[in-house]
Amino acid sequence: MSEPRPAVDPATHELLDRLQARADATGTSRKRLHALLEAVLSVGRGLDLQQVLGRIVEAAVSLVDAGYGALGVIGEDRMLSAFVPVGVDDEAWAAIGALPSGHGLLGELVRHPEPLRLDELSAHPAFRGFPPNHPPMHSFLGVPIRVRGQVFGNLYLTEKRGTARFDEEDEAVLMTLAVAAGVAIENSRLFERSSLRERWLASGSEVTNSLLSGRPRAEVLGLLLEHAHKNVAADLGLIAVPVEGADTLRIALAVGAESDRYHGEFVPLREGYLGRAFTEASASVSLDVEHDPRNGADSARWAGFGPAMAVPLGSGGTDPRGVLLLARNSRANAFTAEASASLKGFTRQVSLAMELAERRKDAVQLALLEDRDRIARDLHDLAIQRLFATGMTLQGALRFVTHPEAEQRLRRAVDDLDTTIKIIRSTIFGLRSQQDSVLRQGLRSRVAQAVEAATGPLGFAPALRVEGLVESRVPVALADHVVAVLVEALSNTARYARATSVDVHLTATADRTTLTVTDDGVGIPEDARFSGIGNMRDRARMAGGELRIGAPPGGGTRLTWSAPSADSV
Repeated sequence: MSEPRPAVDPATHELLDRLQARADATGTSRKRLHALLEAVLSVGRGLDLQQVLGRIVEAAVSLVDAGYGALGVIGEDRMLSAFVPVGVDDEAWAAIGALPSGHGLLGELVRHPEPLRLDELSAHPAFRGFPPNHPPMHSFLGVPIRVRGQVFGNLYLTEKRGTARFDEEDEAVLMTLAVAAGVAIENSRLFERSSLRERWLASGSEVTNSLLSGRPRAEVLGLLLEHAHKNVAADLGLIAVPVEGADTLRIALAVGAESDRYHGEFVPLREGYLGRAFTEASASVSLDVEHDPRNGADSARWAGFGPAMAVPLGSGGTDPRGVLLLARNSRANAFTAEASASLKGFTRQVSLAMELAERRKDAVQLALLEDRDRIARDLHDLAIQRLFATGMTLQGALRFVTHPEAEQRLRRAVDDLDTTIKIIRSTIFGLRSQQDSVLRQGLRSRVAQAVEAATGPLGFAPALRVEGLVESRVPVALADHVVAVLVEALSNTARYARATSVDVHLTATADRTTLTVTDDGVGIPEDARFSGIGNMRDRARMAGGELRIGAPPGGGTRLTWSAPSADSV
């Protein structure tokens, strides 16, 4: 059973009438006219742009009986941003190498968008030869495709079957098909823009809601990367963040092709395509990231990838929080200007949402501190004063009490009131002490903040467990050592371990304070043991403790730092 014909709307009817008139004027045979009309209907089926482009080339090859065909899409730089071939299989293209970019004879139609018919293409002045492993070609026919009066791309046909050359009728048929192709491409582009706009809006809404609902920042960045990677049909997506105290970026998140190879890698901060996008705080598009001159010695990192976009993550200032990179393989189509603009708008929206979420978190913290201050003030001004007055009243009433048991109960009540006043005063002190600077925060809070700060460089949130009376058993000086060692340990893990999980365990007993940091990475290289790890050993020695580094049974690294607690000194 043959495939049913698609419904033909009035606009298509008008186009078909114009095509038939044009074909009649050129003396096209009835059989060929029927094939042309079938081809016009064929290219109008569906709205997926890549499928439409493929059907246009297939129809062109069939109509003019060519051995090879291709459609080249012209980019903003007047080079070919996409190339859709027919007649050369993937294995042959792999042997040839990169797809054409619009130099030589193919670029002639870009520079002069008029039909071009040649008996021997190598005789044309613009011909620059074939790349290695390219099949031999002689006859050539090319016509431009216009969309709303603008040249969208060109159809290229070679190797006329059965004869040595394409004739005038072939040219007329191909020009007629190009008119229908322009209409089909415009419809597909309108549909694609509308669909893509909806996807970006949905992505922005989901990521923003996740941020404002309080999900960890690392999870939100992962969600952002997944949506961006999918929406632009990239082969590789990654997010790199700056490493504190170092002149490097660390690839914290990666999805797609060879993502395992990239995750955890360090990238120079002030050189290379990715590093420059971060330091210059501006979006960047590359047609060939592997051979981009901005890479310098860093080109090998992007081997096998071609078109790429890099967008800094931030609220538009000069101090980005990271950089997002999306890349396609070397034979894929370039990213369009619309894709680049949509990605920049999406990341800008998410960056603003991040700022808003942090401001909201700060506002909640400020409100909490203000509430604590109000409670402390009310307890002091109201509760304590009333309790004190009640105690004075009871003490004054004791001289009127003659019954021994009643007097004993009243004295016990006065003592209880004194104890209650002391408890409230202690509570007031505790509430107000939490409003001091970070240096006077409790150890538990400082450790939690250090773990949260490491989430960005690591690309995930470490697990934290605190046991014992860390606030009362660990003096301030020892607490400073613990926090400094934890920050250094997490930084080393982010730099060297390539870990996917980290466990932080802080224990304070009556005689010892112990910090254990365990990861499942590849371990810390020997050349790192003389700087940060040396500092941790020095702190252990100053605190009268010790530092041990080893590997747990399942692999990775386990760092244990311990020192005497306050109760044992």
